[in-house]
Amino acid sequence: MSGQPRTVGFVGLGAMGLPMALNLAKAGFDVLAWNRSRPALDAAAAAGCRIAESPAEVGAAAPVVLTMLPDLPQVTDVVGALLSADPVSDTLVVMGTVSPVGVRELAVQLRARRVAVVDAPVSGGVTGARDAALSIMAGGALDTVERVRPYLAAMGSTVRHMGDVGAGSLAKACNQLVVAGTLVALAEAVVLGERGGLEPAALLDVLGGGLASSEVLAQKQRHLAESDFTPSGPARYLHKDLGFVLDSAAAKDLTLPLSGTVARLYAEVEAQGLGDLDNSVVLELLRGPGTHHPHHSKD
Repeated sequence: MSGQPRTVGFVGLGAMGLPMALNLAKAGFDVLAWNRSRPALDAAAAAGCRIAESPAEVGAAAPVVLTMLPDLPQVTDVVGALLSADPVSDTLVVMGTVSPVGVRELAVQLRARRVAVVDAPVSGGVTGARDAALSIMAGGALDTVERVRPYLAAMGSTVRHMGDVGAGSLAKACNQLVVAGTLVALAEAVVLGERGGLEPAALLDVLGGGLASSEVLAQKQRHLAESDFTPSGPARYLHKDLGFVLDSAAAKDLTLPLSGTVARLYAEVEAQGLGDLDNSVVLELLRGPGTHHPHHSKD
């Protein structure tokens, strides 16, 4: 796009954020990155990103700043620093999974400071982030989304404008509802099959060959078959995201029976101290107390 500013700020170099920032650099953008902890910054520097010593330094140099942070409180913390000391930033792209209601409120606050907000959460996990194959759901004014589209296209294979600010986060909440609901259904199928003498691996294999097949099953098959809950996506994040599903439903006076049940199950996973394990660990919860099942960890 002609006139596209080449410097882009990136804040939050976690498991998803680091490969996303690296893909921006690979696409030829001048990426100015900041992260709280140093090792990820060093990795970004080694891969061609420039490193900022503070969020304020990012805000002073980059018209567009992308954040990949766990939730809105962390975004809000960083925004204060970004917009201190003569910022040039005029667009904030929130790429973590956050509350649709909350991100709309943030957009109203920042409009008064002449900063446009786009919420652009992603789906595809660490693999999608690494391969620049994320599905990106963008919410915001059409012209603002088009202005940041080149950055989003460098990180994702699907970039879809879903509507005004908050629409991206609502689409992500819907995505997480389907993921969590599918995981619970698969876990219940494993428990039912086990009690009837079926081998989980064989059951999941045959489910994957028919109408019950899904991307969730493809990515979680080994976790469920081997009871290996080494995290690829921690359960506590799904617990958080299901809260956004329920909040969004309540805001529209909707009752979603499956969402309520799934949210309660993931709340119990968290309450039992299993939140840092893989989100497929809901299987262990459904097996019930006193059910011993061998755990296999990665070699």
